[in-house]
Amino acid sequence: MIRDVLIEQRRELEEILAERYVKRTVPAHALQASPLVKVVIGPRRAGKSFFAAHLAQSLGPFGYVNFDDERLAGELDAGSLLTSVDEFYGHPKHLLLDEIQNLPSWELLVNRLQRHRRRLVITGSNSNLLSSELSTHLTGRHQTIVIFPFSLCELIRLQGNELTQAERQSLLDRYVREGGMPEPWVTAINRVEYLRTLVHSILYKDIISRFRIRAIQGLEDLAHYLFSNVAKEFSYRRLAQVTRCRSPHTAEKYLRHLEEAFLFFTLPRFSFKAREQASANKKVYCVDNGTATALGFRAGRDQGQLLENTVAIALRRRELYGDFSIFFWRNAANQEVDFVVRQGLQVTELIQVCRDVSDPKTLDLETRALLRAGAELDCNRLTILTVGEAKEYEAQWHTIKGTIRHVPLAEWLTAHA
Repeated sequence: MIRDVLIEQRRELEEILAERYVKRTVPAHALQASPLVKVVIGPRRAGKSFFAAHLAQSLGPFGYVNFDDERLAGELDAGSLLTSVDEFYGHPKHLLLDEIQNLPSWELLVNRLQRHRRRLVITGSNSNLLSSELSTHLTGRHQTIVIFPFSLCELIRLQGNELTQAERQSLLDRYVREGGMPEPWVTAINRVEYLRTLVHSILYKDIISRFRIRAIQGLEDLAHYLFSNVAKEFSYRRLAQVTRCRSPHTAEKYLRHLEEAFLFFTLPRFSFKAREQASANKKVYCVDNGTATALGFRAGRDQGQLLENTVAIALRRRELYGDFSIFFWRNAANQEVDFVVRQGLQVTELIQVCRDVSDPKTLDLETRALLRAGAELDCNRLTILTVGEAKEYEAQWHTIKGTIRHVPLAEWLTAHA
């Protein structure tokens, strides 16, 4: 039976390698051969398997097993499986183990293979599992590669030609509305139906089944509410009130599961005091704008939320690589800065996202918050991301002075891929 599975999976692998591949934006060192286990993480259907297959192929002959296969579920003898893989692929030095979190005690197998000098590429759709378990069992011996849905840069590569400024703006507008999940961009399928089916599958396969969730309606209510309220603050008490979650504790647990499955991520409110930061409300963002517009967000209501979510995704991708940490800032006067970028102990940039800066009142509110936060956090890099033109000017509010930069969103996204 295992050999039949391997034969079928190799055909699928050959089809993957034969399809058009859009080069993904990852650090150059992640593509180099090394003894480190290469761990490719990200949402389901974001392109992890495509990336991992091409990465493994670039390293040399490799064996392949996809554990997202019901025939490999249950009490699988990993030793017998590995023997079959070696026989089928000619004992390859490199192995690609796809969706490995579905294999019980997978981390022990990975650890053993790594000790036996196998070069491994593994993928998974559960952020907590792969980060915490690998930190325990493979300390210092693994390298994480994050594959999110297509970025704007990757969509530009998909077009295959140079874009005019108008074409690039049109692509950005579509990206903000529809997100970057690859399949709807490369095939003629119904995007909304596809994304709804995908999220339903993630909820049931990666959360409800795995964690044996009984209050299914509470989890579904929570997901729908969050899709409808991206880029907004929340408290667990409020989440419990507006959904059928039984308590703030249940809402917190369910949100953690949704984050682990790469549907959402949260940002803490910035504070120099750890206890104050831990107890404050957070903000929630989804990993792909398309899921928000397909499952709950009314796009005509507030395009600003989608623009902010787009920026959050780009920053989150780099945060997962360890480039910096991101927060939001709010003071007692309810002045708010969308993103605080911190490297080490130093706040290096403050970012506001504003679609329309032509309204003097709106611009004044955004500028005041930046100046106030800049003074409080000792940061002089103050940025407003907008769909307008680039410019830079000196601003003042009371005794606080600072230099404000307006950066076009398309330009910023291509520079921060």
